[in-house]
Amino acid sequence: MNLIENLKQTYRQGNAVTKLIYLNVALYLMLQIFLIVMRLFTLQGDFIFPLLALPSNFGALLFKPWTLVTYMFLHKDFFHILFNMFALFWFGKLFLMFFTEKQLFGLYFFGGLVAGLTYIIAYNIFPLFSQMADISILMGASGSIMAIIVATAFQAPNMEMRFLLIGMVKLKYIAIAAVLISFFGITSSNAGGELAHLGGALYGYFFIVSLRRGKDHTKSFNKLMDRLSNLFKPRKLKVKHTAASGKKMSDAEYNMTKAKNMEEIDRILDKIKTSGYGSLTSEEKRKLFEQGKG
Repeated sequence: MNLIENLKQTYRQGNAVTKLIYLNVALYLMLQIFLIVMRLFTLQGDFIFPLLALPSNFGALLFKPWTLVTYMFLHKDFFHILFNMFALFWFGKLFLMFFTEKQLFGLYFFGGLVAGLTYIIAYNIFPLFSQMADISILMGASGSIMAIIVATAFQAPNMEMRFLLIGMVKLKYIAIAAVLISFFGITSSNAGGELAHLGGALYGYFFIVSLRRGKDHTKSFNKLMDRLSNLFKPRKLKVKHTAASGKKMSDAEYNMTKAKNMEEIDRILDKIKTSGYGSLTSEEKRKLFEQGKG
């Protein structure tokens, strides 16, 4: 089995965390290969990122609505995707200790969606970002991952994680630290990213509160995904029985069916003559009885 087949098998057999990491890494590698090919021909390939990243400008978003989804899988720098995937791996595994894989997919999507909308709204409301609102773009999975971190921390606040040089730290303190770092960074050079983190954190909290009240908002996303996946599955042929369906037969169909039935009855009668009634099977007896009723 070659490397490609191994990767395909790992993806198919992997859980939701594995699949999300694969999707992020696959897009990153494809874009890096694209950039290398463009450079070989002395062409600029960076134009691809504004096509997939989320713009803060409402007008630009209207022409690129898909960026609300693509941005949360998009990474340009190696260390950006490296740290995000490590965080997704650690906290995704913890999340799956309490919730389902479908809930993880839904939380990743809705967390990223709310993170992106928080970024757009903030850049169009606060005067601090007015000069950057027309040119700023957002990319990365960290808004979605922040939703997973906060949701897991609210579900199991006293669960601990081991950190190098620090030791064991409770999840609630990790979540509080992550939120505070993002809040104090909303006026920094990475203001858009920090605002997205806060939006993701807000949805992570909302997810847990709603779930405790009996409402799972990720179900709507998973229903949509199920419907989309069913569109690409081969449909099974359904055999419809004319008599059962009540569909009116044509004269030709009726005569053909009647001829076949009479041929079967003649065969059964011949069998009775040669071997007796006791030689009939239960199915043959049933057919003979139904013919007698008719």
